[in-house]
Amino acid sequence: MNHAAGKVWAPVITPFDADLAVDAGRLVAHAQWLTEQGVGLAVFGTNSEANSMSVAEKQALLTALVEASIHGNQLMPGTGLCAIPDTVTLTRHALSCGCAGVLMLPPFYYKGVSDEGLFRYYAEVIERVADERLRIYLYHIPQVTKVPLSLDLIARLRASFPGVIAGIKDSGGDWSHTQALIQRFSSEEFAVYAGSERFLLDTLRAGGAGCISATANVNPAAIVALAGNWQADDADLQQQRLNALRDCFEGYPVIPAMKAATAYYSSSDAWRRVRPPLLELNDEARDELVEQLKTLGFSMQGVEVVNG
Repeated sequence: MNHAAGKVWAPVITPFDADLAVDAGRLVAHAQWLTEQGVGLAVFGTNSEANSMSVAEKQALLTALVEASIHGNQLMPGTGLCAIPDTVTLTRHALSCGCAGVLMLPPFYYKGVSDEGLFRYYAEVIERVADERLRIYLYHIPQVTKVPLSLDLIARLRASFPGVIAGIKDSGGDWSHTQALIQRFSSEEFAVYAGSERFLLDTLRAGGAGCISATANVNPAAIVALAGNWQADDADLQQQRLNALRDCFEGYPVIPAMKAATAYYSSSDAWRRVRPPLLELNDEARDELVEQLKTLGFSMQGVEVVNG
């Protein structure tokens, strides 16, 4: 995978049919639009509702994306699950699809686990996959998993599996932690990605790789523009504009809000569907969000329209 500074990835939102089955055609269309904007596809991330999907569904979707001529170097699927065999199965499938890397949550059901336990989990996965192509991007999101990935654990994994532990997504929301990761680990062999475009400019200035951000689903071109021109005179102004839009979406449950926006701008109301226990935005909230987006001059230009 190319670790050039400025890379932007989207944890791709997942569309569902009326019976809550995954809508592969709509997902492929959205993924193709994102890649046209210069965004990589971190499918099966938090904002993909990944932990509401089965291993088989994810395998089928990866296959559909590759068959739609989306190249493996544009894909970084989330494969971290609580059960080691499930993680191994999905990771092997990702490698068979030519994916550039996998984004791997820690096993998150049991809380208060030790670094030793986490090390053994990742080591077991790596040894069972047993493929020299494997590149793991750790996923640190402790406010959700309640299972943090310590700097010492990362250092031990890198030392034990050189070349395999290729980077990290830091979604903890604490810039000082992201900065510490960059200072200790960032190099051509280890990419540190912020978990939000809110920290994109700081990350790039500090020597990090870019961001893997939910709202890259809806605002890809502007995020990519800053990532590619982060040394420009107006970079801070660009960052402020990104933050304003991020603030708008964070005023609502973010996944339903992104889906509501995508539904509006693609004229495809089916995009509003989420899988329980999540709930879609009600009509009042949807209309309020759309008006706020219009006030910000926001659009999703060229977003793919799929009938239904």
